[in-house]
Amino acid sequence: MPATPSSPIPAALAHLHTEPLQDADAPYLLAYLAAVPDPRAARGRRDAPGHFAVPAEATIRRTLARLDADALAGAIGRWLADRDPDRNRPTPPRGRRRAVAVDGKTLRGARGANADGRPAHLLAAMDHATRAVLAQRQVGGAPEEVPAFQPLLEPLDLADLVVTADALQTHPEAAEFLVRKQRAHYLFTVKANQPTLLARCAALPWHRVPELDRTRDRGHGRIELRTLKAVSVHHLGFPHAAQVLQVTRKTRDLHAGTRRFKTVTVYAVTSLTHAQASPARLADLLRNHWAIEALHHLRDITFAEDASQVRTGSGPHVMATLRNLVIGVLCRAGPVNVAAALRHHARDPRRPLATLGIGFGWNPHHDRTTESCAPRRDEEADLMEAGLLVQSA
Repeated sequence: MPATPSSPIPAALAHLHTEPLQDADAPYLLAYLAAVPDPRAARGRRDAPGHFAVPAEATIRRTLARLDADALAGAIGRWLADRDPDRNRPTPPRGRRRAVAVDGKTLRGARGANADGRPAHLLAAMDHATRAVLAQRQVGGAPEEVPAFQPLLEPLDLADLVVTADALQTHPEAAEFLVRKQRAHYLFTVKANQPTLLARCAALPWHRVPELDRTRDRGHGRIELRTLKAVSVHHLGFPHAAQVLQVTRKTRDLHAGTRRFKTVTVYAVTSLTHAQASPARLADLLRNHWAIEALHHLRDITFAEDASQVRTGSGPHVMATLRNLVIGVLCRAGPVNVAAALRHHARDPRRPLATLGIGFGWNPHHDRTTESCAPRRDEEADLMEAGLLVQSA
């Protein structure tokens, strides 16, 4: 439904402007979105300089369902990557080189999105540090993640980065692609889908290898102890393998009324040598890989993604990409309470635009159709909770 004349949105649109870019700034989001093909016919577009019309909800919904979702995800991923302040910093010796996690997620509410009636399934690549989704593709299901691995990562600049993935992607072709073509490193989990490789990893003399890293965490109603061992290898039978890792996890449920720990041992293989990554860094990479699961959980809980009934055309993929954009923008400056940040931005239509680098060319104090951007007292708690406001001394 179009906005009513009393709404501040149409008046605000007429005064939009963008602040001048600094030398280190990336171009605006609109410059990246311009590369996404417009699916509308010429008669469905309006080109009237100085005139803005708010489209109806049905128009927005139909347009989003017809977009090239891969092109949209690529444009937003490039924009988020280019806004990373660390993108041009050299990798320190034996340092914390950047890492990208690859994992898939099923959009459970989007049933019928595929031709065979299955729900939409997305494969994504996420930066460990910024939680920005750099690339995302829709596939037919979990088994189709394997052939989609290379097309997903091929457009990205992965030189000297580490790509982490679960056992589904542990294939020689993926390792060759990352090391030879992308000039990257890999850290793959090894499980029963590669039985020969798993047997070779398990057969190493682990009883002679000391523990190189140990961590203890308590939270979510359980205690978890993790230990890591690493062995440098040659001729393991897996391309470019430099180290094999054995990770032992011992967990105890604090609410189960028992003091027994459940022990799980997993193996991983990496192209990183001991000189390139310390045991502590390898342990961090393994733990941080599951941050992509935390991203999926955030989309489910805060954005109710699995309850979404959008299933037409590219709609499920496009909506997931827009959720990734919101999370990436809000988390750019560091950890943030996304729910509180969303409440803050929802109270004023100018705030999302300002966060995206779009401002207004008039003084709000001289325009009765607008209100001050200064936070009200009843918003300060939300702002502080979200990490968007720091209380002065």
